[in-house]
This record gives sequence, structure tokens and C-alpha cells, in this order.
Amino acid sequence: MKYKDYYKILGVNKKASQAEIKKAYRKLAMKFHPDKNQGDAKAEEKFKEISEANEVLGNPENRGKYDQMGANWKHYEKNGAYANQGYGHGQYGGSHYTAGDGVDLDDILGGGGFSDFFKTFFGAGFGGSNQQPRQRRSQRGKDYKTRLDLTLLEAYQGTERMLDINGSTIKVKVGKGVKDGQKLRVRGKGGSGASGGQQGDLYIMINILPDPRFKRRENDLFTTVETDLYTAVLGGKLTVETMKGPVTITVPTGTQNEKTFRLKNMGMPDYAHAAVNGNLFVKVYIKIPDKLRPEERTLFEKLRDKN
Repeated sequence: MKYKDYYKILGVNKKASQAEIKKAYRKLAMKFHPDKNQGDAKAEEKFKEISEANEVLGNPENRGKYDQMGANWKHYEKNGAYANQGYGHGQYGGSHYTAGDGVDLDDILGGGGFSDFFKTFFGAGFGGSNQQPRQRRSQRGKDYKTRLDLTLLEAYQGTERMLDINGSTIKVKVGKGVKDGQKLRVRGKGGSGASGGQQGDLYIMINILPDPRFKRRENDLFTTVETDLYTAVLGGKLTVETMKGPVTITVPTGTQNEKTFRLKNMGMPDYAHAAVNGNLFVKVYIKIPDKLRPEERTLFEKLRDKN
């Protein structure tokens, strides 16, 4: 059985104060917490180690017993000295231990989350048969995460979706102007709490699907449209697709290639202020004729010569 150096696990020296031990534990617990490292076996094992170290060093009485054992732990293991002193040798079981921040090691590690070293020397609630087992503290339910794919039009108009979350159907309303990568929170739709704890939340990551017509930048939209040479030279009307449907814009005489027109308030709604819209920017590309009839070529040549 391998000796556990709990001071080394928490990264503190043996003279560290209880406040320093608490600070070190909380810093490591936040880093390796199972909710932040789902599916990471190494992080789970590290969380188990630091939680175990905190159970011993975080309690002055348990820490004193650990320090007393020190380098002679093999002697205690062989002769059962801790059992004779009422320290609970080999009696781990029947109690639940929490790792702080509402996390129960038995729950997250499938029961019996502590090491053999811990069970051998600090079992049965750390205090022998005369000490009462620690009560399980209430735990908040786990947060659930899912992804929701939306078209740009759905993001523009707002939408409602029915989501299947762990066998339950949940109706989710998405407001106008939601952005790609935006995270929505639905309170109380996560996992059930334990021992009277609150239910977790549901987090929805929004994924806006590519749109063949528009590119989005914040709340502004960008699109392109072609016009013929004659409309660009002489001026005229041009039909442009918008999120509200087709609209007609006026192309002035002598419009240059890649001229950009701004259509005010024709962009995406602002998610926080649905009555406010961005703009739509329309870039015009002039289509040059690639095949000319003889009479057309003659006219172009006359215009060239005249100029």
C-alpha cells in the first residue's frame, strides 16, 4: 500500500496554516472539478486525491493524527496501532464524505472513492466508534449541456424548439437576434438535486448554420448582387433579397463595380433590444457581357472612339 503525502498533493508545506490549506484546496478543486472536466479520467483521479487530502488536513484533529503517524505509518499498518487507539482502523464504510462545494465522493466516483491508505488509517468517520457519521449535505443537481442548430432566418425571427433532454421534452424559446456561439441558460432543467438540493440548469449552445445569401458581423448583414452593364451605366432599379423578403433599390447613373449600398435597419435584431436592428450592406458587382452581337460590338467601338 502506497503512503499518501497529503501535503504534497495540496502543494503546501507541513507548517502551512489551516487557512493556507483551505485556499490551496479550493484552488485545485476548482481546476479539477468533475463538472469542468467531464469525461477526463485523470482530472477525476486528481480531484479524488485533493479531496481526500482536504478531508485529512482540512480538519485539525485529523491532521494531528496524520502528523503523529508520520514516517511510522508502516508500523501502524502492521500492528494496527490506530485501531487500538480508537482511530477506526479498517472500518471505512457506512458513512458518506463530501469533498466540499457540494460534491459527494461516493456519488461522483461510484462509491468508495477514497484510497486504501485513507480507508486503513482514517476509516469510520476518522474518530472510531464513538464519533457519529457525518451527515450528507444537500447537493445541487448537475447542469446539462446541449447544442441547438438554427438557420439565420430563425435567429432573425426568433423561434421555439422542443428538446429531448434525458427523456424529458422541454420547450425552449429563443429570442430574436441570437448569435452563433451564444450560450442560453434554462434554469431548473438540469439534473435533480440530492438531499433536498436545487435542480441543475440546462445550457444551450447556439450554432447558426451558414446562410448562402448573407454573412453576419455582429448585427449587420452583408450580401452581394449582380447588375448588368447598362443599368450600372445608365442607372435603374435593382431587386435585393433581405431577411424580410425582396426589396427594390435605385442604382444611380455611373455606378462603379463593387459599389456598396447601405439599407438601414435591414440587418439582424439586437438580442438584448429586439426593436433595434443592424444594417444590410449590399455590394454590387457589374456583369460584363462576354458575348456581343456584331451590331453591339459596333456600338461599343463607336463609344470608345468618341471618348
